[in-house]
Amino acid sequence: MLHLRILSPSALTDDVVRALVDDPAVSGLTVTATASMRPAGDLISADVAREGANEVIDRLRATGLHREGSIHIEPVHTWLSRAGFDAERRTPGSSADAIVWADVTQRSYEESELNWTYLSFMTLATVLAAIAIVLDSQILVIGAMVLGPEFGAIAALGVALVRRRFALLAFATRTLVLGFTVSIALTTVLAFIGRGLGWVDIDDVTGPRPDTAFIYTPDKWSFIVAVIAAAAGVLSITSAKVGGLSGVFISVTTVPAAGNVALGLAFGVGDEIWGSVLQLILNLSGMALAGWVTLAVRQMVWPRVTLRRAAVLNRLWRS
Repeated sequence: MLHLRILSPSALTDDVVRALVDDPAVSGLTVTATASMRPAGDLISADVAREGANEVIDRLRATGLHREGSIHIEPVHTWLSRAGFDAERRTPGSSADAIVWADVTQRSYEESELNWTYLSFMTLATVLAAIAIVLDSQILVIGAMVLGPEFGAIAALGVALVRRRFALLAFATRTLVLGFTVSIALTTVLAFIGRGLGWVDIDDVTGPRPDTAFIYTPDKWSFIVAVIAAAAGVLSITSAKVGGLSGVFISVTTVPAAGNVALGLAFGVGDEIWGSVLQLILNLSGMALAGWVTLAVRQMVWPRVTLRRAAVLNRLWRS
């Protein structure tokens, strides 16, 4: 169930109410006249079954409401309502399967923003990965993978392609490229400092590392794991069930590969650099491809549910 909080200019209120009142996915509707000061108008609240949210939001956008007023979309985690239960039964599909595109697109922009917080997490994760490689510690590798913030931008690539938001595609690509570039550069500087202080030597980078050797030795499994992890991650962030997202963060070695690139640059070890670069490219391309395919398949399947919903609407309006 979703809750819509709408600030509507008075001139649009009648159109907004008409878009909501006859829809079987809407289980509750209130209008408080003259309650909004900016914009000057009315406050409208509606409870909507998640399965029917996209069509409801599209009709609201068609009124021009998003330009002159605002639509706030909030998930309702716990609710007690027979009308809400009936609305979910009337609306074809499952709430866990429904993608609310307005929510997914906005989150894609937010998580792809290149800001100091993103760069800080990216750099800290890459530094932690470099330390994990020096110590040959799988635990620290996992910590670096969880800390890295890059998955949001990778998932945004799939959203951008499926929704044809090419500005978002450029936005997310820029964030990924600059994020990895800055984090690798800063980690390389720190590796140079550690080398100068004698804390890290060439043997730490080129010696046997049985627990972290996978970082710079990509193979077919690297790509397969990236595809599976990204598909699971996209399903988690686009559905009402998010339990699988933590598994994605500890499955794909993007940040550890970046950390090893930095160490290779600091010590001039070409094999480490190119092996890790290939690992990074394989993982990023596999994740981006899987995210796009997963979203594309879901977008192809969901219109069939929408057609069923349209048939339900027609029956109700005729009765």
